[in-house]
Amino acid sequence: MSIHLAGGGWSAAMFAPFLVEAASRAAGAGRIVPRIGVLLVADDAASGDQQRIKYTEMLTLVAASDPRITVLDDGGEATSALLSDIDGLLIGGGLTPAYLEAVTPIVDEIRLLVEDGLPYLGFSAGAAIAADTAIVGGWRIGEVPVGSEDIGEDLDDVTVVEGLGLVDLAVDVHAAQWGTLARLIAATEAGLVDGGVAIDENTTLVVGDGDLSVVGIGSVWRVALHESGVLISTLGA
Repeated sequence: MSIHLAGGGWSAAMFAPFLVEAASRAAGAGRIVPRIGVLLVADDAASGDQQRIKYTEMLTLVAASDPRITVLDDGGEATSALLSDIDGLLIGGGLTPAYLEAVTPIVDEIRLLVEDGLPYLGFSAGAAIAADTAIVGGWRIGEVPVGSEDIGEDLDDVTVVEGLGLVDLAVDVHAAQWGTLARLIAATEAGLVDGGVAIDENTTLVVGDGDLSVVGIGSVWRVALHESGVLISTLGA
């Protein structure tokens, strides 16, 4: 089973491989329709209802599935109930620091389940927090802007913290659309992270047993330290 890191956007192709894996795990448990635990963090009840409908419609459009959606207010914390008897876990998009705060009480449980083969789909914020060392926001390093203030997620300084620890590389999202590749490059050059990937919208990086593959219409931009500076390459779909 794999870890699926989606860069944002909204295309069915990003969800399909994850649901295939969830269906396989469900079959092993004697279920025909996979149960998908979904965590969403919303600003208010109306936004939460809209997100619930959107994710439910997308998941059930792509494949037969049973989304079990938990919507938390900003500042809320998830419980073990999110992970009870599911065949796949999807952590959605929104304010990245809020999502990391929401999963903090159940990080160890998530790690154990994923190690046991539970498919994981991180969508935007959910992809960013999947990293060992997670970039959760910010648009400047020191007094130097490294991106638009719009990418800051209510943070000024580029902020790197311990994430879920599902992948051993930093992850940034909305790469081509929001310009976050520049933030990842700057964070790498400054030594805040040891390189990583920046994922375009409508694109998913699938991390399997030592293998990487890309699904969707965009690119995954790989950033690594090099003796002459920072090396940038792409993984295409």
